[in-house]
Amino acid sequence: MFRSRAKEEKAPSLVKTPVTDSKQPRDPQAPKGRPTPKRSEAQSQRRSVANTQMTRKEAAKRQREERRSTMERQRQALASGDERYLPARDKGPVRKFARDFIDSRFNIAEYFLPMAVVILVLSMVRVASLQNIALLLWLVVIVLIVLDSLVTGFRLKKRLAERFPDDRKRGAVAYALMRSLQMRRLRLPKPQVKRGERP
Repeated sequence: MFRSRAKEEKAPSLVKTPVTDSKQPRDPQAPKGRPTPKRSEAQSQRRSVANTQMTRKEAAKRQREERRSTMERQRQALASGDERYLPARDKGPVRKFARDFIDSRFNIAEYFLPMAVVILVLSMVRVASLQNIALLLWLVVIVLIVLDSLVTGFRLKKRLAERFPDDRKRGAVAYALMRSLQMRRLRLPKPQVKRGERP
């Protein structure tokens, strides 16, 4: 009774307007064929689409699966040496060269663990002479490892400067020396060169 004429004219036109949702590409100059939705309606539609796509539980499950597949790819890459899926700390030609440089030579540091076990057993024996020998062996082993690491680090730094003059080499020497402390068969990524082979 008290409605305005303008509202009465607008209401039927909104109902009669056909909503076209065709998949065909539309000419940019052509009219779109449907009224522009209000901001509140558009936001509510976006929220409903986002909510129906994936729940929090499903998103968490998907993230777990993606993390598991990424870890599996990294594990295989560490075993095979596949550069594409290696962890960030092992990627790049500089790190690969550092690994190959260490794997191609004998390192005193890689025998530290077996020597430490032998020295520990000797030091536990209740014989004063054996305990003195064990103490002396500790000192000899530590000095040899330090000297070997210094020589290895110096040589590797020189080779890296020759081979990769423009690349970023920060941390590569420390990375290589940490690798030299591990026994060859336990190293990851697995060694790709034989001993004595020039990288």
